[in-house]
Amino acid sequence: MTPKRPESAGAVPKPVESPALTRPDRGPLYAALDLGTNSCRMLIAQPEGHQFKVVDSFSKSVQLGAGLEGSGRLSRASIYRTIQALRVCKQKLKRHGVTRMRLVATEACRRASNGADFMLRVERETGLKLDIIAPQEEAQLAVVSCAPLVSQRTDQLLVVDIGGGSTELVWIDLTAVPHDERRRAIMRMHMGFHASPVGLPAPKVVDWISVPLGVATLRDQFRDVEDDAARFALMSWFFEENLAEFAPYKDEQSREGFQIVGTSGTVTTVAASHLGLKRYDRNKVDGLTMTSDEIDRVIRSYLALGPAGRRRDPRIGQDRQALIMSGAAILQALLRCWPTDRLSVADRGLREGMLYAQMAADGVLTEKDG
Repeated sequence: MTPKRPESAGAVPKPVESPALTRPDRGPLYAALDLGTNSCRMLIAQPEGHQFKVVDSFSKSVQLGAGLEGSGRLSRASIYRTIQALRVCKQKLKRHGVTRMRLVATEACRRASNGADFMLRVERETGLKLDIIAPQEEAQLAVVSCAPLVSQRTDQLLVVDIGGGSTELVWIDLTAVPHDERRRAIMRMHMGFHASPVGLPAPKVVDWISVPLGVATLRDQFRDVEDDAARFALMSWFFEENLAEFAPYKDEQSREGFQIVGTSGTVTTVAASHLGLKRYDRNKVDGLTMTSDEIDRVIRSYLALGPAGRRRDPRIGQDRQALIMSGAAILQALLRCWPTDRLSVADRGLREGMLYAQMAADGVLTEKDG
C-alpha cells in the first residue's frame, strides 16, 4: 500500500452553453447527451477522418440527484431544472437538424424510485426520449472515449470514470494485442467487453465494477461530519472498502507497463491546479500525464485551503467547490491501491464514447494506425 494520501478534488470546467459553431459543410451530424447526477451535457459533432469535429455543445449543472441519497426520489426542483436544460438541448438538436443521436441517463435515474416516471415526463414535455443505461454500458463507453490516450507501451490499463452518482472502473490486459493495434482494439470495445470480431486481437477485461458512490453520493453520506479533514479521510477509506469485490484490488501492480486513464471533473480539476491554470484550458489538460506524487501534492493543497479557501479558489469553480473533496477522496483511494507514474487525464467521457460508437456503427470513420 502506498503512503497515506491527502484529500480533495472533483471539479470540472465551468458549465457553459456554447454558441453554435459554423458548419463547414452539410455532412451527417451526430449527437450524444449524458444526463448525470450533477450535470446535463450534450455534444453535436460531425465525422472527420478517424475522429470527429464538435459543431455545438451544451453543459449545465442541474443537480438532478440532489437529495436522492435521503429520499430515494428525484425532487421537484431537480426535475424542473433538468427539464429546462433538456429543452435547450432539444432546441439545439432541432436547429442543426440532427437525426442520429444517443440520449442517455445514468446513476441518478437508475437509483430513483421515480426515475422511469421522470423519463416519461421528459419525453412528454421536451420530445426527447432518453434511455437509462446499465452500468456496464456506461463503463464500456468511457473506455472507448479514452482509447486515443492509451500508450502503446501500456500492458495493464485501468480506466476510471468518477461520476456524480457512481464510479466505474475497468481493468484491461493488453499484453495479447500488438502494440500498434492497442488503441484500435480498445475502440472496438463499444460492441461489448467480450465482443471483438473474430480473427482480430482482443484486449482482455480482467474485471470491471460500478461502485454506487460518486462525488455527490459520497459527499451526501458524510454531510453530518463537521471536521473537514476527518470527513475527507472517512470518505476515502469508505470508498476503498467498496473496492473489495474488484478482482485487481487484491493484487499488487508493478508501475512498469501500467497506466491509469482518469475521466472526470475531479481529475481534470486536479490537472488544471497542477498546471497552475487561472482559466481552464482543455487543450492543456486533456492528455496530460501526472504521477501519484504530483496528484498528492495538489490534493494536500486543497486540504490546506479548508472549505472557505476552496470556495474562493478560481481553479475549482463555484459549481464544483462543494464536490471537490469527495472527488479527491475517491482519487486518493485509487492511488493508495494502485500508485502510478502515468495517470493520463481525459477531458472526455460518455458523450465522446457514444459519438464514436454511433459513427463506428455507421462506418463513417476512417481507419488510422495506432
